[in-house]
Amino acid sequence: MSSEGFHVHGPHDHELEHAAHGNDQFASKIAVMTAIMATVGALFGFQGGATQNDAAMFKNEAAIKKTEAANQWNFYQSKSSKQNLSELAMVLPGVDVEKYKAKVARYESEKEAIKQAAEKLEAESSEWDKKSEGALHQHHRWAQAMTAVQIAISLAAITLLTKKKWLQYASYGVAAFGTGLAVLAWQHI
Repeated sequence: MSSEGFHVHGPHDHELEHAAHGNDQFASKIAVMTAIMATVGALFGFQGGATQNDAAMFKNEAAIKKTEAANQWNFYQSKSSKQNLSELAMVLPGVDVEKYKAKVARYESEKEAIKQAAEKLEAESSEWDKKSEGALHQHHRWAQAMTAVQIAISLAAITLLTKKKWLQYASYGVAAFGTGLAVLAWQHI
């Protein structure tokens, strides 16, 4: 509106005003469905983000466990080297053979505990990797559902512009397909 007290409506403004104040049931239905689809899409987007974060956290835990396992394997290798040196020392002339036999036995028993700890950590790492893969798959399902809902919203906008009833049904069909994908995501399928 200008300071002189008159206002010039453009064709787009006129159509929006007419649609807002008119009794166009078709446009009203499309507007309500678009709002519902946008709300549902926002929920799908939230779930997709949450599962993506879970996948990243699980992968991080897997990496931590893998690093801990590698540390244990390094410790195991260190004990093996000490055991080998003690075995070598037993054949040298003038050494206390019993002392080195005891060390070899001690290193052998210590290695077994270290090996079990390393294998346990590797198994835990593998489990975290599986959880990460599962969460990432679920994230992809949520993303697919969100994409379908976005397409449905776009079809609804085109429906509103063209007033084509078949586009309205296509929009609803794509939204239903997206909801089906969301159900699969919810069920971890």
